[in-house]
Amino acid sequence: MSSDSAAPSAAAHKATHPFLFLVLFIPFGAVPGFLTVALAYELKKKGIDTGDIAILVGLSYICLLFRWVWAPLVDTLLTRKIWYVGSTLLCGLGLWLAGRAATGQHPSLVLINAALAMSTFMSTLLAMAVESLMAATIPDDKRGSAGGWSQAGNLGGQGLGGGLALWLVESCGLNESQSGAVLGLVCALCCLALRWVDDTRPLLKVEGHVEAAGHLGVAANLKAIGSDLWELLRSRIGILALMICLLPIGSGAAQNLWSPIAGEWHASADVVAFVTGAMSGVISAFGCLAGGWICDRIDRKVAYSLFGFGLAVVAVGMALCPRTSSQYVFWTSAYAFVVGLCYAAYCAVVLEAIGQTAAATKFSFMSAVSNTPIMVMTFVDGAANTRWGTNGMLWTDAWCGVIGIVVFALVAGATRRRATAAPSGLSPVH
Repeated sequence: MSSDSAAPSAAAHKATHPFLFLVLFIPFGAVPGFLTVALAYELKKKGIDTGDIAILVGLSYICLLFRWVWAPLVDTLLTRKIWYVGSTLLCGLGLWLAGRAATGQHPSLVLINAALAMSTFMSTLLAMAVESLMAATIPDDKRGSAGGWSQAGNLGGQGLGGGLALWLVESCGLNESQSGAVLGLVCALCCLALRWVDDTRPLLKVEGHVEAAGHLGVAANLKAIGSDLWELLRSRIGILALMICLLPIGSGAAQNLWSPIAGEWHASADVVAFVTGAMSGVISAFGCLAGGWICDRIDRKVAYSLFGFGLAVVAVGMALCPRTSSQYVFWTSAYAFVVGLCYAAYCAVVLEAIGQTAAATKFSFMSAVSNTPIMVMTFVDGAANTRWGTNGMLWTDAWCGVIGIVVFALVAGATRRRATAAPSGLSPVH
């Protein structure tokens, strides 16, 4: 933010330990984890084609793409804790419904998609609440760490949601419905972490000064939020953050298809459940923490580009490796670690750019944009797998990442020259 009047509002918040954001983000990660690991594996066993599974996964991102449309609700109504609790409970209900639709020998992809759409929609609301709390309570020099912890919760939640759910079905005799219900209960328990998080009404920037939301009408609220978002998108840091979210750098889309291709590496159900589930979550979490630590010490955008290149290298390595179960374990684990680095850097870049005002809307807009390459690359990887096989899929995933890095470097160079020529028109938003 550029207004000095924001300082008192920041001081009004009690310091929040970044670890709490790991817990609060677990439900957000559990939804795609349940789909891409547990349901994807079970659907493949029941004869559903990999291409159809890829479409199901890709469609689940639609709510994430448009989450900025309803983000002003979180920026202007109620408190962030109320939004979190209500949306988390409904998110867990959707997981149970999705598991119920997948139970039996003839699962309905339409009903699964509908239930997951509900869970994904609710997960966007709980994520907005957490992101707004992060923007309000974390100082600038700790935003890398906060990004690391929060994305550790996101990716750890994906591992937990996938690995735990698949293990419950394959090893404990539960069906998909019961597995989804257990996962919903885990999500509900995450609400307990709110006890140690400070909360007030969100902040808005109104005519150059900052005030708590709730004192303006709907039209004035929307005008203030829209003006703040436009100011961000006109700044150099906003442009670069937008490009990082839009380009297919570090998207990690290939991991959405690890379960359906596991048979090529002769990986058993237990190996898939452990490696792409619990183990992947732990490894990704360590990647997030390492990425957050690095991002507080070097330029966060440079770090993101370096991590994205590393992900491309891992994809190529997996394409060239022998088809054995141990190689599957190694390369999917390496991919998970680098995805953790990328996700931490993404979150740190966005937190650096958005400031404290209208935080839910600005973060949601960036997050919606960032899900575009994940959704698109899931479709692209699925199509590449159908046309050229698994190796073609991995090479496609790698080359798209490298091309994205080149485009970002060109944009960064162009905006740097423009900022030098007209600094007043592109001053960063802090």
